[in-house]
Amino acid sequence: MTTPEHSLLGKSTPYADRYDPSLLFPIPRQAKRDEIGIDGAALPFQGVDIWNAYELSWLDVRGKPMVAILQCRVPASSPAIIESKSFKLYLNGFAGERLNSEATLAQTLERDLSAAAGAPVTVRLTPARAHAHTIEDLNGTLIDALDVAIDDYGPPKAAYLRTSGEDIVEESLVSDLLRSNCPVTGQPDWGSVQVAYRGRRIDAEGLLRYLVSFRNHNEFHEQCVERIFVDIQRHCAPQSLSVYARYTRRGGLDINPFRSSEPGHPDNARGARQ
Repeated sequence: MTTPEHSLLGKSTPYADRYDPSLLFPIPRQAKRDEIGIDGAALPFQGVDIWNAYELSWLDVRGKPMVAILQCRVPASSPAIIESKSFKLYLNGFAGERLNSEATLAQTLERDLSAAAGAPVTVRLTPARAHAHTIEDLNGTLIDALDVAIDDYGPPKAAYLRTSGEDIVEESLVSDLLRSNCPVTGQPDWGSVQVAYRGRRIDAEGLLRYLVSFRNHNEFHEQCVERIFVDIQRHCAPQSLSVYARYTRRGGLDINPFRSSEPGHPDNARGARQ
């Protein structure tokens, strides 16, 4: 069964110290897409889910522990997401495995993650050293300082979204106030989000109210970003639109979904809270 209640998710779980790909738990995307009116055969966006794993370790052939930071990119077109706790349990299983090379590890990860997601997943291993990683803010105008009183924290209310004027603008609006909750454990997921678009000007106050209305909402990271994308498309009708969220890590993982009406993928620069 691929529903959370039939898994070990949200329960006390022993951590394996040996490789076990069966720990990966895929969750079909389509059920949540049906809720927001997305036809799985004709997605209104392209995109990717960028995962970063900071607790990856394995043994070399002589038994010495090795560490690296893992980046993997799961295409938005894949039929399933991978639940994050199962991902952590799977990665932890490498801690007691002797591998003959980093390349062998990368190939194993790509094979297993692709099988779980149902589409090709790419992986990259980088040194666990600061020089190999970039920290920067999402590019755009920060809207969090707007002087507004807010008392609506969910469910998400797309009615806040609106445009003003007839002029066509091209801009990026950014907020660090995104919060939603894990639908399995109820734990909070904190994130920053960038809305980049071309079209009639999106009212920044309405956008901020809308994003804050996710605060008590239970949904996975990927599903929240797709809901934001679809709501903005329907209520503001931009000519082009991209939504990119950078979530803080939990369990040594951060998840960063990107959805866009245009081709191309974002970089993987880490935010200050990541």
